[in-house]
Amino acid sequence: MLKPIYLIFNKPYGVLCQFSDEAGRKTLKDFIPIPGIYSVGRLDFDSEGLLLLTNDGVLKHRVSDPRYKQPKIYWAQVERVPSQEELNKLRNGIMIEGKRTLPAEIKLMSDDPAVWERSKPIRFRKTVPTCWLEITINEGMNRQVRKMTAAIGHPCLRLIRVAIGPIRLNDLKPGEYNFIEKPVLRLL
Repeated sequence: MLKPIYLIFNKPYGVLCQFSDEAGRKTLKDFIPIPGIYSVGRLDFDSEGLLLLTNDGVLKHRVSDPRYKQPKIYWAQVERVPSQEELNKLRNGIMIEGKRTLPAEIKLMSDDPAVWERSKPIRFRKTVPTCWLEITINEGMNRQVRKMTAAIGHPCLRLIRVAIGPIRLNDLKPGEYNFIEKPVLRLL
């Protein structure tokens, strides 16, 4: 029986959440030289931040299965500052592709978070201000946070996952990974 492996990775912008790609794009293999592990959930190519990887199928199922509703916290940089009415729409659940999202916790961040420079800067427009939202969701529809902010008229320019349940990204730099112990994972 294989020894269980658990690690967290700060996925950089422009990296696929898989270990191979026929098109030659960057993948997890470019950063993590450990065979036999797989990502728990996904982050899309344009998103950054916390990714959990393991060879423990039971844990992978537990974290990925919507029945267990692991809260996931994202920092989203969006165009313009949403009104309280728009933020309340997100808090109450919003229709995306015919399905209502679960209620989300939404906080307008008073200051820009201290995050790393992105390899490809976001588009900057003098006449369109941006702001950061902290968004906590308990489900994981495809590109959900991006679709949520777009649905209220505030396209997401940058998206960083900073936590899954009790596991936090903390000071892990893009492209770095750390092993974590199973007792931390029991909190999931």
